[in-house]
Amino acid sequence: MTITLTWLGHATVVLDIDGVRLVADPLLRRHNGILRRRGDPPSRATWEGADAVLLSHLHHDHAEVASLRMLGAVPVLTGAQNVTWVDGKGLTGRGLSDDEWVPVGESGDVTIRLVPAVHHSRPMPHRPNAAHGHLVRGPSGVVWIAGDTDLHAAMERLPEMAGAALDLAVVPIGGWGPRLSPGHMGPHEAAVACGVSGARAAVPVHWKTLHVPAGAHRPRGWMDAAGPRFEEALAREAPDCRAFVLDVGGSVTLPGTGG
Repeated sequence: MTITLTWLGHATVVLDIDGVRLVADPLLRRHNGILRRRGDPPSRATWEGADAVLLSHLHHDHAEVASLRMLGAVPVLTGAQNVTWVDGKGLTGRGLSDDEWVPVGESGDVTIRLVPAVHHSRPMPHRPNAAHGHLVRGPSGVVWIAGDTDLHAAMERLPEMAGAALDLAVVPIGGWGPRLSPGHMGPHEAAVACGVSGARAAVPVHWKTLHVPAGAHRPRGWMDAAGPRFEEALAREAPDCRAFVLDVGGSVTLPGTGG
């Protein structure tokens, strides 16, 4: 039994666990509106065959309609407030209540639930503004995909919500500019989140990928700084949590723990 996570850039990850493939917050094209991707978009082989999509919230850098449609007729698991918008785009929305576990895959061994996120900045007038993270639980263990969030007290209760320790945390550490707006975590906050949640391993996301036009090098090096800073912060704040700082397109495979 293993858990494999592949980071496709920004907040997009592919989670392969116990025969189920999940894609979170897919951004699969070259660009997204005004935002520009550094490097090539992910190849189809890295994300095709998804059993479900995990959609944390409806900001444009997480809910890009063309990318969602590329994944085909698979359920989009998101907050109940977001379902009307998802369905209106010709997708298959599945709204989850706060404490509901939903099985995915033929065997039903992998289940998913929403968890709190604090991300109220930049409300959108034409899309719902509900935001959540996801817990994924299977025979191989438990994965927390945080979505966009600030630090909050409920992170301490994630193992209680999961019914087991967290084997892997997928935490945001940056953005598409050198300054973060409220409702986001930087490297230090993400390391604290890993510590309070008791995660055994962590992959940082939401960095190194998107920028505004002509903004990739202003200030110099900002796009690549967050990952090393997270690794340093994790060593201080959560020394028992192992950091896997991936390149875009990189993967990590962890042995299953039977969580």
